[in-house]
Amino acid sequence: MDDLFLQHKELIENPTARVPICLVLDRSGSMSGEPIAELNKGVQLFIQSIRRDDIAAAAAEIAIVSFGDEAPRKELDFGSIERQKVPYLTASGLTPMGAAVNMALDMLELRKKMYQQTGVDYYQPWMVLMTDGAPTDDITQAAERSTQLALARKLTVFPIGIGPHADLSALKQFSPRRDPARLKGLNFSLFFEWLSKSVSAVSQSTPGERIPLPKTGGWDEL
Repeated sequence: MDDLFLQHKELIENPTARVPICLVLDRSGSMSGEPIAELNKGVQLFIQSIRRDDIAAAAAEIAIVSFGDEAPRKELDFGSIERQKVPYLTASGLTPMGAAVNMALDMLELRKKMYQQTGVDYYQPWMVLMTDGAPTDDITQAAERSTQLALARKLTVFPIGIGPHADLSALKQFSPRRDPARLKGLNFSLFFEWLSKSVSAVSQSTPGERIPLPKTGGWDEL
């Protein structure tokens, strides 16, 4: 069955208001070893936590873009979380962050159009951007797009620095409304546990309603 047809079918059969979330994850060479292993474990736990929450599972839609090598990759497209296969990321290459954010924003825009075509309401999209370094490509256009959407309240950006060498000033360019946070050690599991609780809280609210997110739970350096 064509994947695009399947996505339309899933939206029509389950008209629950959606929370579209795109994880934009660094898998460059500097993430080799324990960092990429812990990141993979955290993503797995995140998906599992959403699946265990009936309300969040019906509402949350997750996509994953990774950036390493010479270009970003679409690792997971939007769709029913019950049928999604969580990818395993491997670390190598450069840090094409700008191209990855552009890919993520394109995917979120396409998803919003699909919601509109099928009459499904949706919450403000989320983009989670995680890196342990600095971009190796031009981030100007991607940062401008992300900033405009965030200022118009059409996108929530969660910029997360991994380790002491993450360029928080570069991350800040994507997020005018939320300062970057630095992950404490390799607390990916705690971060994704917090993220799943945040998704659950939002999915139980009304689209457009502002709600406080849970406390960080100690995953960050604040």
